[in-house]
Amino acid sequence: MKQVTATGTGQTVDEAIESALNDLKVSKEKVDISIIDEGKKGLFGVFGSRPAIVKLTVKFDPMMEAQSFLESVIKSMGITANIDTTRNGREVTFKISGEQIAILIGKRGQTLNSLQYLVQLVANKYSQEYLTVVVDAEDYRLRRKETLENLALRLANKAMKTKTKVVLEPMPSFERKIIHTVLFDVNGISTISDGVDPNRHVVIVPE
Repeated sequence: MKQVTATGTGQTVDEAIESALNDLKVSKEKVDISIIDEGKKGLFGVFGSRPAIVKLTVKFDPMMEAQSFLESVIKSMGITANIDTTRNGREVTFKISGEQIAILIGKRGQTLNSLQYLVQLVANKYSQEYLTVVVDAEDYRLRRKETLENLALRLANKAMKTKTKVVLEPMPSFERKIIHTVLFDVNGISTISDGVDPNRHVVIVPE
């Protein structure tokens, strides 16, 4: 959980708080307030006056910030959905459910993968430790994993029969990892990743 602080000054404590809130661009509910100096009006409100000084600390919850971002994107797409958020160590999972989920998934999960990438950027912007983010929709990730595993085994068999390498379509790193993992113990073939993102892909090589 990251913290950001700002010091505010004003003729009164309330004005000093308002000054710091403007600098932080957050609401009062999201900050802890420390009063450094309550200030002093002075004679006739001028002589001997001393401004009030406060320090505001805003604490960012990476999960809440990431979920808020995801909710705003989904809403901007005109989709109504529910998001269930869980955390296991450094892995944060956002499970989306509702209608029109196919739009969020996109062709071969491309839209969902883009959402996941953006949400991970937001989460790590506010986190002191690196977080791995998974954005799933109606268990698409599980179905995609099973599809990739079956595809990998089928193409590995083809590579061994034809004695030629098989090049798969470009995939994000977490999907390439599924291919590498399922074929790791398969005798007669090896796998490598080739190319540069976003066109990086797996190559199945017969031994």
